[in-house]
Amino acid sequence: MTARLGKLELRIMQALWQLGPSSVREVQESFPPKQRPAYTTVQTVMSRLEAKGALRRAKKISNAHIFEATLTREMTQGRLVDELLGFFGGRSQPVMAHLIESGKLTLQDIKDAEKMLRSLEDKGSRK
Repeated sequence: MTARLGKLELRIMQALWQLGPSSVREVQESFPPKQRPAYTTVQTVMSRLEAKGALRRAKKISNAHIFEATLTREMTQGRLVDELLGFFGGRSQPVMAHLIESGKLTLQDIKDAEKMLRSLEDKGSRK
């Protein structure tokens, strides 16, 4: 899948990742009541997601189609991070600086990242 996902598309994908295979009604009802889009809006967006290859019809129960995500949360998060870094010319430093200044990057996050980097470095030296 190469198409970008919009905000509502991402919210619908999050609902499917959380709920598992679901009908349009189940996805629509997973939204908080005050932020709930119309049924037809969710139906239209889910059809677009199907056309983009982000989800597929798993089965049909009576008149309801049951949809499931074909993209994992991890795949989608990776694409979003790659797009974000592309916006900064591929440099992660401005993103890291913002996360630190806003208090959204903790010391534990940094320790976890160092651990991951060491693990990647070890794997690279074994080749």
